[in-house]
Amino acid sequence: MSRALAQLTLLGTGTSSGIPVIGCRCDTCTSSDAKDRRLRTGALLRFTCDQGERRAILLDVPPDHREQSLRVGLDRCDGIVLTHAHVDHIFGLDEVRRYNALMRRAIPVYGDDPTWDQLHRVYRHILSPQENVNDSFVAELQAHRVRHGDRVNLHGVQATAFTLWHGNLAILGWRFDGPTDDPLFPLAYCTDVNRIPSESQPMLIGVRTLVLDMLRPRPHDTHFTCDEAIETARQIGADRTVFVHMTHDIRHEPVNAGLPPSMRLGFDGMTLP
Repeated sequence: MSRALAQLTLLGTGTSSGIPVIGCRCDTCTSSDAKDRRLRTGALLRFTCDQGERRAILLDVPPDHREQSLRVGLDRCDGIVLTHAHVDHIFGLDEVRRYNALMRRAIPVYGDDPTWDQLHRVYRHILSPQENVNDSFVAELQAHRVRHGDRVNLHGVQATAFTLWHGNLAILGWRFDGPTDDPLFPLAYCTDVNRIPSESQPMLIGVRTLVLDMLRPRPHDTHFTCDEAIETARQIGADRTVFVHMTHDIRHEPVNAGLPPSMRLGFDGMTLP
């Protein structure tokens, strides 16, 4: 029996404000196209491990995670890889306690030192539970600190952390290597980026699937513009590139229709086999 192919589901594809933006009446925010409604950016990697058990890995945990999880029927979490500690990427972490209850085990979480420093500040009730006044129901996490070039085994899928620049902030991109006959792999996840340093270029060689930041047409200090994202995707040369982390400056249908054949705009719920 052949193994089921891995799947990457985009749980959210919007920037930090989400789409629609509160109080906005622009064409995107009032659009009837479901692809113009974007929760904050995060993703889910699902696959079957060598032991035949289904696995689920979260890529960031945005504030909308509960809604995102319910939308896709998620009932487990075998690991979490984090890109950085901005609010729109970690403020759903409290929700993962439900997976602890369902699976009766701790969840390994991978992030760099600055991310863990922020997590200890924001989530003191989770990471220092002995200080809680009451014996509260909190998430149980296994902390793993990683840096550029570190490789971790996620139940048979190899995840490698590498440096991206988000303005003046160094964050993590992630490369995932799985079975060579699976068209999803190698997969690179590069959100919140406006520069890829030379030391990270080797991590993108041979990538079949690329998820890449594309904020808006106008320049921004910490994100790729539309033109910059398209040019970066051309240079990387993945079989397919999907853009995420978009503002309401981007209407899905007209922008998607003008992209090169190997590139597409992501949308909430998009699943890549």
